[in-house]
Amino acid sequence: MYQQYQTGWIEVITGPMFAGKSEELIRRVNTLTYSKKKIIAFKPKIDDRYDKSAISSHSGLKYQGYAISDCNEILDYIDKDTNVVAIDEVQFFSNDIIKICEDLANKGIRVIVAGLDLDFRGLPFGPMPELLARAEIVTKLTAICTVCGMAATRTQRLIDGEPASASSPTILVGAKESYEARCRHHHKLKK
Repeated sequence: MYQQYQTGWIEVITGPMFAGKSEELIRRVNTLTYSKKKIIAFKPKIDDRYDKSAISSHSGLKYQGYAISDCNEILDYIDKDTNVVAIDEVQFFSNDIIKICEDLANKGIRVIVAGLDLDFRGLPFGPMPELLARAEIVTKLTAICTVCGMAATRTQRLIDGEPASASSPTILVGAKESYEARCRHHHKLKK
């Protein structure tokens, strides 16, 4: 996982909810703090589940960052000393994030992003397909299916304990009260 490329590349950490994406992002960034690199972390402002600005995992790990409304705000924080940019919940940003990540990597910055690869319908989510295709390193994590205990690759949205309808809005920020990890065979949509 720690292959040495020329400086500047993109890493994507992906999988369903409850797979440990944010935790893995925090782990990588914490490891990099020992190298005395200048690290800047970001997350979308709409994700205020556990903290207003820190990247936070469901298990309570945190790494201080900036909560932003628009991914173009990232550029306001970057300077010539920036070595690493970490972005959590990247699926919530517009497709502008793709060019931003590419430009940062081309400037010699290590870009580490984490996010859902599939939405609750089981369809590719926002800019993730393009980021996955452009990344030098991809880590796809799985969770545990809450129905059968096998590897979960999907995020099941629940409304009053029942599968959500495919016509529900794509974005609904939540945690255990609204989502479960499911395998392919137990992921459902309301008919």
